[in-house]
Amino acid sequence: MSLTPDFVRTEDAQILPAPKDEVGLWAMLRRRFFPSPLSSVVTILLGALLLLVVWTIGRWALIDAVWTGSNREVCSLPGAGACWPFVQARFMQWIYGFYPIGERWRVNIVYVLGALTLLPLLIPSAPFKVWNAVAFFLIYPVITFFLLTGGVFGLEVVETPQWGGLLVTLILSVTGIVFSLPAGILLALGRQSRLPVIRWLSIAFIETVRGVPLITVLFMASVMFPLFMPPGVNFDKLLKALVGVALFSAAYMAEEVRGGLQAVPKGQYEAAQSLGLSYWRMMAFIVMPQALRIVIPGIVNNFIGLFKDTSLVTVIGIFDLLNMVQAGFNDAVWASPQTGNTGYFSLALIYWVFCFSMSRYAIYVEGRLDSGKKR
Repeated sequence: MSLTPDFVRTEDAQILPAPKDEVGLWAMLRRRFFPSPLSSVVTILLGALLLLVVWTIGRWALIDAVWTGSNREVCSLPGAGACWPFVQARFMQWIYGFYPIGERWRVNIVYVLGALTLLPLLIPSAPFKVWNAVAFFLIYPVITFFLLTGGVFGLEVVETPQWGGLLVTLILSVTGIVFSLPAGILLALGRQSRLPVIRWLSIAFIETVRGVPLITVLFMASVMFPLFMPPGVNFDKLLKALVGVALFSAAYMAEEVRGGLQAVPKGQYEAAQSLGLSYWRMMAFIVMPQALRIVIPGIVNNFIGLFKDTSLVTVIGIFDLLNMVQAGFNDAVWASPQTGNTGYFSLALIYWVFCFSMSRYAIYVEGRLDSGKKR
């Protein structure tokens, strides 16, 4: 029997195109939305529901909406949709609160400086990270304080009750985010400490704060916190809210970080100890970077929740963005059936833009660090 093959290919085989039913828009739709009869029915029903919702909201917000006017009469006509003249009339107040109109340039500077110092921190390729961090975390808060409160360099004094709107919401949320992460890391390390006093104090704080709603913490900070101060010493209402929000968020952040610490393999601890690293060096350079990388989704989830929870400060009389929008409903000039709906719809859009931006940036960071890959 001959061992010589009957056929030997002397050139590459012709490259054939993929089957028509496996490529193209229809193939993609079939794979993702119509792979089976049951999936096809569910896709059609959900698609019809989505179209109904989009059409209803779109018709109310765009087609039937009122775009021009100077009072409630244009928004009280039969069949009128969203009352956008109300938003136009109140929008500046939503952004600045009751801040004096002639001094709003100070708020604008705060907004611009905040963006200029924060954006480079969020861009991985931006240079001078250390100096940028010093500017954002140390210099910028000082400049913001003196610009907004005044009393120096000839600036008019503006008391915090005159602040409000988006300004207060951003101050509360940014302050809470900046302080809650390092405080949460310290509490998480304290809860795992071998020193009984530190461990039990950390546990007591975390479980106590997590066991009560944020409204209770805000009431405690507003009403009971002054009782622990010396006679005659009192803090600003906004400062009390800042402390309450930061401490509340730190307790939840501590549990997120603790989950990340427990997810780091024990071998990482042992390897760091074998190199002779001290406890704090081991945590700073080996363990904590891995732990924070693992819990990025949870950390961002806490940040988003904190940003939305700042609206609860309305219960202690602080005019944040939500309270400022609601205050506009009491204006008889704009009292109409659509005023409240339009205000809350606009408020929801503003919150969604901020929260969605944080979510998308977190996804970008996860992809850059490959923290979503399966092990």
